[in-house]
Amino acid sequence: MEKRHKALGLEDETVRAMYETMLLARRLDERMWLLNRSGKIPFVVSGQGQEAAQVGAAFALDRDQDYILPYYRDAAIVLSFGMTVKELMLAAFAKAEDPNSGGRQMPGHFGQKKNRIVTGSSPVTTQVPHAVGIALASKMDKKEHVSFVTFGEGSSNQGDFHEGANFAGVHKLPVIFLCENNQYAISVPVDKQLASVNVSDRAIGYGMPGYTIDGNDPLEVYRYVKEAADRARRGEGPTLIEAKMYRLTPHTSDDDDRSYRAADEVEKAKLSDPVALFRTYVKETGILNDEQEQQMEQKIQQIINEATDYAEQAPYPRPEQALNFVYAEAEQEGTL
Repeated sequence: MEKRHKALGLEDETVRAMYETMLLARRLDERMWLLNRSGKIPFVVSGQGQEAAQVGAAFALDRDQDYILPYYRDAAIVLSFGMTVKELMLAAFAKAEDPNSGGRQMPGHFGQKKNRIVTGSSPVTTQVPHAVGIALASKMDKKEHVSFVTFGEGSSNQGDFHEGANFAGVHKLPVIFLCENNQYAISVPVDKQLASVNVSDRAIGYGMPGYTIDGNDPLEVYRYVKEAADRARRGEGPTLIEAKMYRLTPHTSDDDDRSYRAADEVEKAKLSDPVALFRTYVKETGILNDEQEQQMEQKIQQIINEATDYAEQAPYPRPEQALNFVYAEAEQEGTL
């Protein structure tokens, strides 16, 4: 098989790491579903079927300086940027050590200052204007930081997206908009959300290039995000990228997707499962052999098992901590 990654300047070790991150995100997602169904964690927002786009994009960015504003399915992105399985598991169990919010927010509200992961909120698409603001600050400070923001195709219909994209286009800001088009906004299929053929068709209205690409191919996503990042660093402004994929699981663990899509539609989509497709690529190009694959699976299983055990036994936040960071603290006497 042709080694497509070589044309992108990627070494075998990097591609192996990309596959391992995709596999780690998938196995973590699967474990969280089991924990939810056994009554141990309350809620799962799944990213199964979206790992390729997330990892391809993350590896195309500068993970030492760029800022990311993920949406709630982006476990593979935050894992790529340095968040650990243990930290994500602490969030799922809503424990006090959860770095995202100290157990105060729902899972999927990723946030970690040291890794430049900017937290989002439950109202969708609010992260887009924030990403544009970070890009504006980067340009004003003459920094090379790129701001990278993700959202679903349903979110692309919100005013936050249109206003953010328009502002970024007018001011030629270093921001990348990645729409993870998984075909469903909760229960609404894409053909009832968009009048245009593609989300990327909207880019021309904001004065930026727009691309629709295969979201099941991490190498294709890497290529387009890398070009967008290079373009942004050159001062040429934003880019809108739409990665098409399929959400293989229900919207959340509280959703019954049988009420709005047929089982055979989901089974057909599984034939294009990005983890399985990329596994074939790394195996057929000799990047990963059977023994290495087995070792990788065992390593991932151990990481997830240890994270699960740790998070399950970790203490919950104290009830009074619910008010932390909500109200101003009274100043101590004698302090400035």
